[in-house]
Amino acid sequence: MSGQQAQALPEAAGAGEVLETIRASVDGRIGTITVDRPEKRNALSRTVLAEIGQVLDRWEEDDDVAAVVFTGAGEKAFIAGADISQLAHYDLPYGLAAHMQRLYDRIQDYPKPTLAALNGVAMGGGLELAMSCDIRIAADTARMGLPETTLGVLPGAGGTQRLSRLVGTGRAVEMILTSRILTADEAERYGLVTSVLPAAELLPTATATLATVLTKGPLAIRLAKMVIGQGAETDQRTGLLLERLAQTLLYTTEDKAEGAAAFLARRTPEFRGR
Repeated sequence: MSGQQAQALPEAAGAGEVLETIRASVDGRIGTITVDRPEKRNALSRTVLAEIGQVLDRWEEDDDVAAVVFTGAGEKAFIAGADISQLAHYDLPYGLAAHMQRLYDRIQDYPKPTLAALNGVAMGGGLELAMSCDIRIAADTARMGLPETTLGVLPGAGGTQRLSRLVGTGRAVEMILTSRILTADEAERYGLVTSVLPAAELLPTATATLATVLTKGPLAIRLAKMVIGQGAETDQRTGLLLERLAQTLLYTTEDKAEGAAAFLARRTPEFRGR
């Protein structure tokens, strides 16, 4: 996207914001990013990645956005993968720049909860985006896989690492080497998604799930994300130390005092994130 195009974007993402390749909206403190290229099965282009990054930049600083849903336009595809017409021109410098991998790392580390609602086909970079989110749910018609070896490349936006952590090394190796495509039910059995639903229930369930998350202590949610994520990268003893330090920090917060007081008084807590 050109600098001129970027400057033309609205200052804040509100209901119905339409960019060149995505739609962004906010409802009830939940932001939804919809990749909107149905004619390309919502394939990822450089513009898609740039626009997702721009919206995430704004929402990170926006207190009116507390969680993010990713989904795809139409009924056939979440994100079908990379735009092959662009992939044909990728070279060594582009690979080293790792634009997609860097964006997905950012989504994984995003300070606000994220959820991928897989409304259809999720292949390659589309599944890699979903795997970078905190929670994944799928329509019963969804299909997903990492077929990059069919094109003579490998999953290069976190797929070789995140898939093995989610489903185990053996299954990850088999999926990647054979380019195997999973049904939604198979993905649920593997632990790749947490629930499978009729398509009509997908987005309402995504919203309800995040709405439930937002009733919890925001500092606790943020630290839990950090401890789980970092703990997965280290040995158990170090992970337990991270857990202990995070819990000790939470013990000093106003939210902890409010949570305990609300429980004892049998009322709904009013967390303030401090």
